[in-house]
Parts: sequence; structure tokens; C-alpha cells
Amino acid sequence: MTKLFSVGFWETIARLILRNRFFIIIALVAATLFFASQWDKMRFTYTEANLLPDKHEVNLEYNAFLSTFGEEGNLIVIGVKDSLVFTVENFNAWNSFSESFKDFNKEVETVVDIGQLKKLVKNEKLQKFDLEPFIQDSISSISDIQELKSDLFTKYPFYDNFLYNKETQTIRTAIYLKKDIVNTSARKDFILNELTDKIKAFENETGLDVRVSGMPYIRTLNSQLIVNEIGKFISAALLITSLIFFFFFRSFRATFISMIVVIIGVMWTFGILGILEYEITVLTALIPPLIIVIGIPNCIFLINKYQHEVRKHGNKAKSLQRVITKIGNATLMTNVTTASGFATFIFTKSKLLQEFGTVASLSILAIFLLCLMIIPIIYSFMPMPKDKHLEHLNKRWINAFVDWMEGMVKHRKITVYVTSLILMIASIIGIYQIKVSGSLIEDMPKQSQFFKDIKFFESEFNGIMPLEIMVDTKRKKGVMKLATLKRMGQLEDLIDEIPELSKPISVVSLVKYSKQAYYNGNPKYYQLPSSQENTFILSYAKKSSSDVDLLKNFVDSTGQYARITTFMKDIEIEKMERIEEDLRAKIAKVFPAERYNVSITGKAYLFQKGTRYLVKNLILSLSLAILLISLFMAYMFRSLRMIVVSLIPNILPLLVTAGLMGYLGVPIKPSTILVFSIAFGISVDDTIHFLAKYRQELQANHWKIRKSVYAALRETGVSMFYTSIVLFFGFSVFIISSFGGTVALGALVSATLLLAMLANLILLPSLLLSLERSIANKEVLKEPNFRIIPEEDKNNDT
Repeated sequence: MTKLFSVGFWETIARLILRNRFFIIIALVAATLFFASQWDKMRFTYTEANLLPDKHEVNLEYNAFLSTFGEEGNLIVIGVKDSLVFTVENFNAWNSFSESFKDFNKEVETVVDIGQLKKLVKNEKLQKFDLEPFIQDSISSISDIQELKSDLFTKYPFYDNFLYNKETQTIRTAIYLKKDIVNTSARKDFILNELTDKIKAFENETGLDVRVSGMPYIRTLNSQLIVNEIGKFISAALLITSLIFFFFFRSFRATFISMIVVIIGVMWTFGILGILEYEITVLTALIPPLIIVIGIPNCIFLINKYQHEVRKHGNKAKSLQRVITKIGNATLMTNVTTASGFATFIFTKSKLLQEFGTVASLSILAIFLLCLMIIPIIYSFMPMPKDKHLEHLNKRWINAFVDWMEGMVKHRKITVYVTSLILMIASIIGIYQIKVSGSLIEDMPKQSQFFKDIKFFESEFNGIMPLEIMVDTKRKKGVMKLATLKRMGQLEDLIDEIPELSKPISVVSLVKYSKQAYYNGNPKYYQLPSSQENTFILSYAKKSSSDVDLLKNFVDSTGQYARITTFMKDIEIEKMERIEEDLRAKIAKVFPAERYNVSITGKAYLFQKGTRYLVKNLILSLSLAILLISLFMAYMFRSLRMIVVSLIPNILPLLVTAGLMGYLGVPIKPSTILVFSIAFGISVDDTIHFLAKYRQELQANHWKIRKSVYAALRETGVSMFYTSIVLFFGFSVFIISSFGGTVALGALVSATLLLAMLANLILLPSLLLSLERSIANKEVLKEPNFRIIPEEDKNNDT
């Protein structure tokens, strides 16, 4: 390994690149065309993020539910809260509008609305239940509306809190999509091209404000925002990094070359997504701009080194060769460590994070190869840089910044240590205040209309996100046993008492409604029948096709499985866990384990469990990142002490960031979990550059510690400052996102990298000087992995 990445190895690489320029250009063009041809295999996600492993118990229970009852997230609701809807004209218009969705028979399975609502009526002659409409033809007068409201709001609790809220008189219509289109592009086309247009036309016609929600609708608009933001992020990342790059180098040529490199890198990233046939999710959508932000520092190190060499001796061929031989190894190590930070997500067993980690790490290695080949080759065809292109190397303000850092390291080490200690203590206190969020909608754009509609339905109907309870009676036709119905009724009574959950809907409600119908619609009989009543009522129900149609939504065809559906508000994960504890305690009490198997599931529940799973895996992924990077340090320095010293300035910024999350109320969630491994993998790059130069200076200066530390600080400080500023502003582009999680990711990573730069330029040199006796010895440098830079070159290496 030592010989593999020795100076001789990189000299060979330099010769191969510079002597085979035309072949490499052709190969790169061919590879880019190949990756571009894979773009048509990219797919946009049509499902929610599943954060759990496929074989996780919660996932298995959810899949068992789907195999029994089919897709549960197929409900779209449209609602109106306006007294004007109860005029004759508007009420008939609303009913006609709701009914019109039945015309979309390829996408819509059924529509349940007040206009076509039917009531169970006892048919004594045939001894069965019939379904009769509340509205025979249409509403013709205000008195008809008042009579309908009186019936619905006072006599038929079966429909209460499902199609109307009797307290606020909000009404809504339920549109059930066909289950086979819910996770396909047909759902998106229907919602974006048909549903939204019809709603706008109705609003313009009546002046009513129609609210829309439901998981298919939320998922579609959320996914569309993700797609729209990809282009916005890429454009913003290119703009801000090119402006910063030009500000530092004052060269259109250097800026243009760097932009070409990262644009090709983005093309390759999309190609990798296509080849692997991964879906574009809220995470993988971040990778293209990430590649721009991470690729630009590579360009800075390579171009900065080339310009230093040109200014030194004016030999272009020699300068290009030295760019590769001197910067190649350190740049390889920094890109490998960055890729490792992302690659740790592959070990989380979460498909979403595994795909993100795989594509990101492969793309980072790809951008390294592109930088290493394209930049020297392009410059080999171009004329020598002019003096104006090299003026940035003599900037006074950057020298003043380096002087300040050197002064801190020389004269204020105690201040540096005390400040670091205070930050660490304050951060640990803040860490204990961090909360975990398992909210399915927290990261969604708060200003978007669909988010406001979610909150509207939460307020009016106690939630929109389905929570399902599946009861397995372990025997056919066990659901309709009165004992089972009573047990389910007891569980539903508890759900009714929980303010964060909506009124449950199940076969129990239907049986209660059947008893009410048996007693001629008297609402006081809306309750479970006695064993004697059950015999008569079931005999009526068995002869009623209408009951069978209603029953299939709540009970499977064998009669062994039943579902209780409720909807939950967007609540904190700790509160949901307390609710789950109460539900499981009640389940254990009323459903004997030997006779029943009861599971809690649903998309919102799945997401919350996934969040908890990711939090547990955060320590694993971060530990893996630290372990991998420690191995790289061990390979470089062969010293345990140096490994510890190198990790301290990179772990401290992570602690500070975690502390800030606690103080600022930023919760741990799928998006912010990424911060730590990503930031650690990137920030350690500065450590590698600094320690690599420090090591070279030690050898050149015969192990004179102080001289070597100050020389390394001056040599690498400028490039580290440049790259850190690019990374800071590059990650800051995510702040323009509509998604709260992406904003938090961008802000937290930016802050962490800025702190890491200061720690690597101030705390790390201070530690090296303070521990010089114990870490600077010939054993550390026994088998050098980096070239010893000749005395005449060392003042120009960055």
C-alpha cells in the first residue's frame, strides 16, 4: 500500500495523463455520453420514504396489512368550511362537483359524499336492510338543507367526523383512488392534471374555498416540489461557487474550467442514479448540488498548486506534472475520507439511506478522477497564465488572516484550550436538550397551500395521516363474533378519548349503525347489540347486499381479519410513543394473546418507527466514519497519538453543532441525522492537508516542531480557507429550500464546516505544539507515505 501511493506511483500517473491526453479526452466524452444515456432510467419516487429495513418487524406487519386489505393510503379528501355552501345553488353545485369525480373510472374507485349519502333502513317485509338516499333528487329549498343538516348532525353518528363536523359544520367528500395506481405515475397525472384543475374551476364558479388533502395528494405535491428544487439547487450551487471561485482567483478561465468539471460530475451522478435504477428522493435530490460543492475544493487545490508552480519556475509541463505528483495523494485521501462519511449510510440497513450513501460516495470518487484528469489536460492545451491570473497569490488580506492564526497558535494557546473546553461543556448541556421528531410532515414547506390544508383537516377532523390497527382473530368468521366486536369496541372507546386521534371507523361502527337501523333509525340505539339482538340483526344483515358492500372495507373476505382505522394529528414522537403504550396496554388487557393477534401499523406509524431506528443508527454510522478515517490516519502516520490529535478538532465542531441543535430546538430527524457523518467526512479533509504538509515540513526541517507547524500553517492555511469558504457558502444554498429538513441540513453542515476550519487551523496546530515531545519522533515518520518536498519547493506547496 505504501509503495502503491508513493511518489513514484503518482509520477507514473502524471506521465500517463499528460502523454495520453487525446485518448483520455475521448474516453471521458464516451463515458459522459454513456452516463447521459442512462438518464431515462431515473425514476421519481411515488411513495413515502421507508426508513426501516425490509425485514424489520414493523415493516413485516405493515406488509401483512397491505396483503390483507390493500393499499391504505388511497384516500383524498376535499372539504369546505363556509356557511355559503348551505345555499341551494352552492349545495347542489358541491354535490355535482363531488359526483363528477366518478367519471374518472380509471383512477377513482369510489366517491363518498353527502349528495349521494345513503342511510340504512329496516325492511320489515323482506327482513333485511335497504340503503336509501338522504337526498332523493336534488335540494330545492333551504328547508331541504335544514332538514338534511338536522338528520346528519343529530341522528346519524355513523357519518360524524367522517363526512362532516357537526360542531363547525365543515363538510367534506372522500375520493378513494384505485389501489393499483396509488404508487404509480398515474396518480401524479390525475392529481396534477385533473383534480387540481377541477377544484380551481369550482372555486372560480362558486367563490368557495376548497381544501384538499390525503396521503396521495400530499405525496404528489411534495414530490413535485422535490423535482422543482433539483434544478434550483444545481443552479444556485453553480452560481455561488463560481462567484466565490472567481473572487479568489480573479480568472474567468480558471472559473470556466472548474464549472466544466463539476457539470460533467453532475452528469455522471445522474447517470449513476440511472444505472442503479434508484428513485430520486428528497435525499438523492441533494447529491448533484453536493457534487458541485465538494468538487470545487478539488479544483481549488489543483489550480492553486499549478499557479504556484508557474509563478516559481515558469515551466508549464513541469508545473502540470507537479500538480499531480504533489497534490494527487493528499487529494485522493481527502476525497476517500469524504466518500467514507457518506458510505457509512450503506450500513444502516435503511434502503433510503443506503441508496443515498451509495450514489454520493461513488459520485465523490468520480469527481476526484474528473478533476485529476481534466484540469491538467485542459491547462496543457492553454497558454501560460498571465500575471493578472497570479495576483491572487499575493493578497494582503489573506496574509493578515494567516498572521492572525499564527499569532493565536504562538501566543494564545491557553485561550484556545479554554475556549474549546467551554464550547465542549456548553455543547454537552445542549445535547441533552435535543428532541427527536418522527413527524411525517414537519419537513414539508410550511408556506405551501397543501401544508395549510393538512393543518385545516387536523383542526376539523383530528388528522389526515392514517393509523391502522389490524385484529387477527385466528379463525375464519371470528370478527363477527359478538365477543370480538365488544373487545374492539373497548379499544375504540380508548381511541375516542385520545385527542390526537380521530374517531375510529371499523366494523363495530357498522354493527352499531345496523342496530340503530333495526330500531328504525333511533340514534340512542347506536350501540353494540346484546347477544339476543345480535341474532336478529345479523339475520337482517346477511340478506342485505348493502351491508356486504360496506363490510368489505372493514373485514377481509374470510372474516378472520378486521381493521380499525383512525387518523392522527402531527404530534411529537414522544407523545405518539405514550399513545402507543396506552393502546398496547389496552390491547393486552382486552385481547387474549392466545386468541388474538393485534398489530398497530399505518404510514405515519411506520415513519415514526423509522425515525427512531435512524437515531439508533446515527451512533453506528458516525462511529464507522470515525473508524474509517482513523484507519486512514493510521496509514498516514503509524501513530495512535497522532490519530487522537487529528480527531479532536473534528469531533469538537460536531459536538458544538449538536449543542446548537438542542439550544435552537432543531430536532433529530431523518434530514438532520445526515449532518454529522457528512460534516465529519468533509471536515477531516482539512486535517489531512494540514498534517500531510506538517509531516513534510518535519522531515525537511529535521523534526523541528515549531518551525514545521508554522510553515505548514502558512502553506496550507490559504487553500484550507478558500475551500472552507466555498463549502460554507456551497452548503448554504440548501437554505433556499422549501423543505425545513433541507434548510436545517444546509445551515448545520455549513456551521460545522466553518467551525472545523477554525479548529484545524488553530486548535490542531496548538495541540501539535503542546504535545510535541510525545508525538514528534522518527517512529511517526518511519515509513513515509507522502513525498518529502525539496527545500526549494516547500514554500510553494499548498
